[in-house]
Amino acid sequence: MPSVKMYTTAVCPYCIRAKQFLKSKGVDSIEEVRIDLLPAERDHMMAVTGRRTVPQIFIGEHHVGGCDDLINLDNQGGLAPLLQAS
Repeated sequence: MPSVKMYTTAVCPYCIRAKQFLKSKGVDSIEEVRIDLLPAERDHMMAVTGRRTVPQIFIGEHHVGGCDDLINLDNQGGLAPLLQAS
């Protein structure tokens, strides 16, 4: 399973929802980058994604987007192949 990285903040309900959703899909390890604690990481996230909101989710090198993007990707059948890639 490829690595899963998520840019988050402490009190973001969408971040919590995305983590729960990924865990329900068998993801047991999520690298969380807390941009509320690490302001330089917020700048990096914005430079890489062009977005300011959290969560921003990466599966391997693929930028999925936010929580709604993650769920939409799954509904379209695109999440399972990303999670199964090595």
